[in-house]
Amino acid sequence: MPLFILNISFAAVFTLLTGSGRIGIFLFGFVLGYGILWLSSPLYKDTRYFKKLPKTLNLITYFLKELFVSNFRVLWDVITPGHISRPGIIGVPLDAETDLEIFLVANLISLTPGSLSVDLSEDKKTLFVHIMFLENATAARTDIKNGLEKRVLEVMRS
Repeated sequence: MPLFILNISFAAVFTLLTGSGRIGIFLFGFVLGYGILWLSSPLYKDTRYFKKLPKTLNLITYFLKELFVSNFRVLWDVITPGHISRPGIIGVPLDAETDLEIFLVANLISLTPGSLSVDLSEDKKTLFVHIMFLENATAARTDIKNGLEKRVLEVMRS
């Protein structure tokens, strides 16, 4: 049984045993189950889960922060009289190689307000992204490469 499923099962059993249906209790059970599984990790052949879960949480945290910031940036542009947007399209060279990696990078970019994945080159090496607030193309490319793409690849390749 994959360790993630086992961890979810521990959290569900813990929630049932406490008699509470609150998400906080479930999350506490999940953390407790993760700790128990980590302590017993020498018993398992495949321990990638213990490396992958922190990287996944890092990706989720980064994405939620970017989502929060971009929502307020778009909101500010909408409610203020003068527009601060400078839209543009940039090409981002990809380190992502598989279709799933490219899919995740492109869709997480598109889910963030103010940015949209427009196209992918024929050789799947460049992703074209429309950015609502493009002040510096090089900085925008670097932000995508060292931010979102880096974290997606850490999760997918660990």
